[in-house]
This record gives sequence, structure tokens and C-alpha cells, in this order.
Amino acid sequence: MSITFAKCVAARLWNDQHGFIVSAELVLVATIGVLAMVVGLSEVAFNVNNELEDIGSAFGKMSQKYSVNGTNGHQAQTAGSKYHDGFDFCDGDCDIQPGGVQSEY
Repeated sequence: MSITFAKCVAARLWNDQHGFIVSAELVLVATIGVLAMVVGLSEVAFNVNNELEDIGSAFGKMSQKYSVNGTNGHQAQTAGSKYHDGFDFCDGDCDIQPGGVQSEY
């Protein structure tokens, strides 16, 4: 008896056409949602790169130079020390530029 009931339910589900429009709408809405999410994530990635570039520029602009004067006392002396921090490659603002769209041809 359960086999015939299962066959009956399977046949009713197989022949049911009421959910076709709903599933087609669901596919359309899901496709639009995925496309919107791809565009949104692309913008998020671009903005994260810009913020990281700002942080890198801030670290690069910190001055690390120092100077220690020498001292001399009764029978000892030191010459002192200094370091001058020069401009490094890619220390400027706007080092990250978005690439243009390139065609395949």
C-alpha cells in the first residue's frame, strides 16, 4: 500500500505545473541578485584597496630620522649618531590606480 501511495505522490509531483512560474521568477530574481552582488563586491574590493593605500602612505610619510649628540666627559667621549630617512619608492599618494578595461582583441 505504501508503494502505491509513493507512486501516486511522485506522479502528482511530476505532473504538477503550478510551481513553474514561481521557479522561473525565482531564477530571475536570483540571477539579478548575484549580478548585483558581484558589482557590489567589486566596489568593496576597490574601496578596500584605496583605504589600504592611504594607510601605507601614512606609514611611508612618518619621519624616522633621528640625531643623538655626542658627549665628552673627564676621560671618555662618544661621537653621536644620526640617521636621515629618505624618500622611498611608492611613498606618495595615489600609488594604486585602477586598471582600465582591456579587450580581448
